[in-house]
Amino acid sequence: MAEQEPRWLDPAEWHAWRNYIAGQALLAGRLNRELSDRHGLSLADYEILVRLSEQQDHRMRMSLLADEVVASKSRLSHQVSRLEADGLVRRELCPSDGRGVFAVLTDHGFEVLQRAAPDHLEGVRAHFVDLLDDTERKVIGDVFERVQTKLRADS
Repeated sequence: MAEQEPRWLDPAEWHAWRNYIAGQALLAGRLNRELSDRHGLSLADYEILVRLSEQQDHRMRMSLLADEVVASKSRLSHQVSRLEADGLVRRELCPSDGRGVFAVLTDHGFEVLQRAAPDHLEGVRAHFVDLLDDTERKVIGDVFERVQTKLRADS
């Protein structure tokens, strides 16, 4: 059986792909640096604090949190350990399931998040949101919703 030729990217596809790769790396790097310099948080740490803060009781199962922040359970466990050492998060066993573990945002963690959020949002606006018009924001949101849906279904 003959091997099929790859579907090479045309110039427009290549342009979109290459600029996405470089742009997202530069954006994540800049936002990470700003959070680290101003608040001693990584972008990944900030995202964990945000996800926990969005829960009514500021707690979430570690397995669900890993899915939400798109991290392996092992990687999330290491991040939560660092956040625990800084007093930003604590772990609690699930009372109804002896194997389940919750990550819980501490009061101190919530205060740190509240201080960091305005600076982070200023960076998100300056480096991304304000560079787009309404149509572009909708297109990007819709496209990456489709990408997430497909990749999560493939897992």
